[in-house]
Amino acid sequence: QVQLVESGGGLVQAGGSLRLSCAASGNIFSINTMGWYRQAPGKQRELVAAVTSGGTTSYTDSVKGRFTVSRDNAKKTVYLQMNSLKPEDTAVYYCNVQGLKRTAWDRPLNYWGQGTQVTVSS
Repeated sequence: QVQLVESGGGLVQAGGSLRLSCAASGNIFSINTMGWYRQAPGKQRELVAAVTSGGTTSYTDSVKGRFTVSRDNAKKTVYLQMNSLKPEDTAVYYCNVQGLKRTAWDRPLNYWGQGTQVTVSS
């Protein structure tokens, strides 16, 4: 059983910072990509940032220069440092893991966290 446990969401004023964490637990052999999506009310879920096992990062344009995604492979944890937050960053943020294998022979699967609310007040 694989679980993704998120933490770090909350309420912050515009211009403030938050750091999200997502730890994967269970029987895990390897993980390809770890990242974060978000979904605001009435909008589609969108990719915010992701990092591959090799350290390659990608960001949606609206967060470039403000957000930083990183991972600790030993801890199977992905982080999202969010600076200079704006009200339009308000959303539920979901941790996403892609290409997780529980053994070397397993088919890679994708998993989602339960979501954590980030609210930025103006």
